[in-house]
Amino acid sequence: MTNTINKPFNATPAYLEHHIDRGQGSIYVRDYEGSEPAFVLMHGFPDNLHIYDDLIPHLVAGGRRVVAFDFLGFGYSDKQTGARYSYEQQLSDLHAVVEHLGLDKIVPVAHDASGPAGINYAIDYPEHVASVCLLNCAYGVAPTKKTPEIIGLFAHTDLKSYTQALLQSPEQFEWALKFQMSKFLEHMKDDSQIQYLANFLGPIIETNFTKHPTSTPAFVQMTSQLFEEVTRNTKRLPEMEALDIPFKLIWGDHDPYLNTGVAEDFHARLKNSSLHVLPAGHWLQIDIPEQVAAIMLSNE
Repeated sequence: MTNTINKPFNATPAYLEHHIDRGQGSIYVRDYEGSEPAFVLMHGFPDNLHIYDDLIPHLVAGGRRVVAFDFLGFGYSDKQTGARYSYEQQLSDLHAVVEHLGLDKIVPVAHDASGPAGINYAIDYPEHVASVCLLNCAYGVAPTKKTPEIIGLFAHTDLKSYTQALLQSPEQFEWALKFQMSKFLEHMKDDSQIQYLANFLGPIIETNFTKHPTSTPAFVQMTSQLFEEVTRNTKRLPEMEALDIPFKLIWGDHDPYLNTGVAEDFHARLKNSSLHVLPAGHWLQIDIPEQVAAIMLSNE
C-alpha cells in the first residue's frame, strides 16, 4: 500500500508511505524523492525512524533520495503476537525494502545496532551498494567497545528470570531506560545538545515501549542474540575488510560505548574509508544534523 503525506514547509518534506509484507507483518517505509543512489536510513535497538527526522530535510534539500524505515517490531512497523526477530530478519527487511522500491544502488546508513544489517548487506549484495555510511554503530569485536548497561543486562540470557521480572514492572523498566539515557547524556559537553536530545529522544523511546503493541518483544529478542551476532560478525571481518566499497565513518566523539576507538578500528580495517569525528554524542544525527548531512552529501 502506498500513499502521499504532505507536511508544512520547514517540517519534514513530502514523502511516500509503503507497507511491505514480511510474512509476520509489514514494514513501514517513508520514501523521499530525489536523485539516486538513495540513502537508506536504519535505526537501532531502543528507537525508530524518527531519530532521522532532523537529518532528512538536509539530505532532501541536497537533492538526494532518502528512504527511512522501521524494522519489523519497531516504530510504525507491525508487531504481531509470536513474531520472531533476529539480525538475519533485519538484514532481510533491508533487502525487502530495496527490492520493493526497485532501487538499483543504495547507500546503507547504519546507526547503533543496525551496523550488522548495513555491513552484511554490503558483503552479501555489493552490486546494490554505492557506498556505506556508519554512524556510531557496532559490528564485530572492537578493542574499546563497551556495551550499554541495559543492553548487557538483557544480552546475558542467564539473567532472563531477572529481566522478565523487570519487564513486569513498567515503573522499574522505565527507570532502567532513564538510567541508561542519563549515562549517554553525562558524557556530552554541550548543554543545548543535552537538553534537545532529552526532549527529542525521550518520547520516541517511551512510545516504543508504552504504546501497545510495544517494541518490547523485538528489543528482548534482539538483545538476547547480541553476543552471538558479534561472534558471527567477527568471523566475517575478513569479508568486510576485502570490500572495495567506500565507507564514510561519521562519529560523535562523546559516545562512551560505541566510542571513537570503535570508529578508528573500522577505519584501520576497511580498505576504502574516511573518518569524520564530530562534537556530538551517540545520536549525532539528532545533535548536529546539518554537519552530518554535509559529510554524507560530500564527494569525499
